[in-house]
Amino acid sequence: MTQDAKSPKKLRRNRSTLTHKVGYALTHPRRVAPYLRRAARDTWLRWKHPDHVGYYRAVMASDSRRNPEAAVGSQTHERWLALGQMQFDYLIEHGLRPGHRMLDIGCGNLRGGWRIIDYLDPGNYYGIDISPDILIAAKKTLVERGLQDKLPHLTITGDLTLDFLPDDHFDVVHAHSVFSHSPLELIEECLAHVGRVLTDQGFFDFTFDRTEGTEHQVLREDFYYRTETLLGLARKHGLSARFMDDWEQRPHGQSKIRVSRSPLPDPDQHGAYQEYVRQ
Repeated sequence: MTQDAKSPKKLRRNRSTLTHKVGYALTHPRRVAPYLRRAARDTWLRWKHPDHVGYYRAVMASDSRRNPEAAVGSQTHERWLALGQMQFDYLIEHGLRPGHRMLDIGCGNLRGGWRIIDYLDPGNYYGIDISPDILIAAKKTLVERGLQDKLPHLTITGDLTLDFLPDDHFDVVHAHSVFSHSPLELIEECLAHVGRVLTDQGFFDFTFDRTEGTEHQVLREDFYYRTETLLGLARKHGLSARFMDDWEQRPHGQSKIRVSRSPLPDPDQHGAYQEYVRQ
């Protein structure tokens, strides 16, 4: 996905409708067979794993066997590197510092994580994921990059209650391309608990697939939400929340929201963000 995915026409599109599917098939005939294979596989996996975490864990296992980089949404190694660099650069621009402690929700095979691990002080990176298969790939990335001395934590989880993590601990929490694959109840579970593990001045950034039309999902893999829905959900749980306009300028199809226990500075005051997280 690129910025074109954020055009007004595409933001109003409902990809779950038969009209859209037929139109897409007519304009992209070579993608019909792969889509049908994926739909058949997903139907089987949903039957075997009726809960979403179990289902998506099975999806990741299947995708990881083929290609761990493609499993996290990167069709080429060059794109995998570029997306990781984009995540890292954005966090640095917004004040991430070596002494900060960071929780990376849905860390995958460390597409962005290996750069963050390399940058942070030893022991300050904590990555969690629902997929044991992708965490095995993450450990391979760690070895390939020679980052063993950084002592990152890589842990499997079965939910987003974060109940095994300490209070007031993380300066930055990050979830890239996680809520784009999550039903609303799982997102709310995370937002209901993330404030406890954040420091008072810490922040939580997450990306999501944005729609300005009807909220919908495709194959229970891709979920599209209105910005107001997620902002309201965060505020319901006592968090300040802001849509991150400057992320919209990046060549990435998803949008980004930031939440915090404390009031967030004006996003136009770029320097204020960096001062905010230094406090």
